[in-house]
Amino acid sequence: MTAVEKAAYDDLPDGVVVADADGRVVAFNPAAARLLGTTADSALGRPLGDVLPLTDDQGRDWWACTDPYGGLSSRTRQPERQLVLAGGSDLLVTAAYVRGPDRKVARVVVALRDTHARERIERSRANLVSTVAHELRSPLTSVKGFTATLLAKWERFNDDQKKLMLQTVNADADRVTRLITELLDVSRIDAGRLEMRKQVVDLPAAIRRTVAGRVASGESEDRFIVRELGELPEMWVDPDKFQQVIGNLVENAVKHGDGTVTVTMAPLEDGAVITVSDEGEGIPEATATRVFTRFWRGGDRRGGTGLGLYIVKGLIEAHGGSVAVGRASSGGAEFRFVLPAGTPDFI
Repeated sequence: MTAVEKAAYDDLPDGVVVADADGRVVAFNPAAARLLGTTADSALGRPLGDVLPLTDDQGRDWWACTDPYGGLSSRTRQPERQLVLAGGSDLLVTAAYVRGPDRKVARVVVALRDTHARERIERSRANLVSTVAHELRSPLTSVKGFTATLLAKWERFNDDQKKLMLQTVNADADRVTRLITELLDVSRIDAGRLEMRKQVVDLPAAIRRTVAGRVASGESEDRFIVRELGELPEMWVDPDKFQQVIGNLVENAVKHGDGTVTVTMAPLEDGAVITVSDEGEGIPEATATRVFTRFWRGGDRRGGTGLGLYIVKGLIEAHGGSVAVGRASSGGAEFRFVLPAGTPDFI
């Protein structure tokens, strides 16, 4: 093993234990030492089963059950299993069998992983399912109730009543569509599969369209201030995703802030900086680092799925930009994001 290979092996985040053809440990990286609470010096040369005393969920010796050095010569690996180490701690364990030309096992390579990361993922998935179920229940119940009522008693309602019911159904259908869009965005952000379709976008015009949409939905025009502090360079961004970012931040400011919502644009060297601020209570500094995590609803900033700001961060970073939250001069929250001018995707 070269020095570079040795350094890479030592830097692996997962524990790795390697046993030779005789079943004795010949390699033991620092991550394995940390997970097992021992040292490489005390592990090297000892039988693999002694270094890794593993049992399954029924208390059976895992090595006796798997018999790595016996059994079918076609076996090349053991799939990941959650096993119990002597002492009671849980580990995720995977094994690979390296065979020689005679198909006998030359090495057994065991990978070890802490279960905490898996538990966090499972909790996150459970939270996601719970959130989706909760958010879907209300609009779907409304849609079902109104449509069933209209179908059963259509003749009993006048036109104004029918129109009101259908408007409610339409609004609730929009809520369901938005939730599904958010979930798809989260999935793509997590998988790194966001598709960017960049083109030249007039950012001030896009921001004013967002504000005009809020005014058209019933907000007072006096509540919004849009400022341009200089001429922006030619900006190549995905227009839909930029509109989504601005829409989420403005909606967040309207929902959780009081008074005026101010959107400010300014040029930067080869880019632009945009801030959205409100006049609410702001976000405590202690929780500012959690604002862009999934399901964040700190303080009295409740409502919705808690995915909006997580999506905002993902969309901005997909453009090569960055976003941060701080306190506005008014005392409310101020979201500040920077976007590079960008280039067309086809260059």
